[in-house]
Amino acid sequence: MSTGKHYAKGSPKPVLPDDGQLRLFSMRFCPYAQRAHLVLNAKKVPHHTVYINLTEKPEWLVDVSPLLKVPALQLSAEKGQPSLIESLIIAEYLDEKYPQNPLLPKDPLKKAQEKILLERFSGVTSAFYKIFTQSTGIDDFSLAVDIFEQELAKRGTPFFGGDKPGYVDYMIWPWLERLPLVEFALKDYNFDAKRFAKIAKLIELLKADDVVKSFYVTPEQHIEFWKTRKAGNANYDLLA
Repeated sequence: MSTGKHYAKGSPKPVLPDDGQLRLFSMRFCPYAQRAHLVLNAKKVPHHTVYINLTEKPEWLVDVSPLLKVPALQLSAEKGQPSLIESLIIAEYLDEKYPQNPLLPKDPLKKAQEKILLERFSGVTSAFYKIFTQSTGIDDFSLAVDIFEQELAKRGTPFFGGDKPGYVDYMIWPWLERLPLVEFALKDYNFDAKRFAKIAKLIELLKADDVVKSFYVTPEQHIEFWKTRKAGNANYDLLA
């Protein structure tokens, strides 16, 4: 269940069914929140989604997210019950709590190696920030993607998770989905599908994945939202 539109400052707190389902506080265009949606959908965990306007945050958000961030996962509607924040913490919690369709390896060493690899993806996320705030960072972006291109070639599998998407695949997908936005922001840039042949193939495979399709935003929609945000009037309800 989704509340549809984004709650903003002054909005009443939504009344959700007291049915024991998890409650995910999200924003439809947030790549970090998208990670949580992908894991929940991969594991087919019933949940409620409450979308938050991150420019004008509702006053009651602090009750479930002390740092006023999304994603925030409320584990229970009972007063005093904990909530989780930070996308990777939420993803790992869900993977351990719900064993169906495991995303991380069970072997401690292999699990640690996957998490170390994902740490290196910070080079991509920081480059994205530079691209959209300073119109620089494309060289940093390419060097960071090189790491994942080489790793995927080394593994010799279509996905980082092997023959099907795993933890790393779903955790990096939100930024791969936004590559057309980079090309729009930097008019003279085109993603080099020859240099990054393995990643280009991965993108096509993930686009066809049912989990990715369950929470997908088209390039045109990403660009339209970015335009409104850059203009200072982010249209959070573009897809509502």
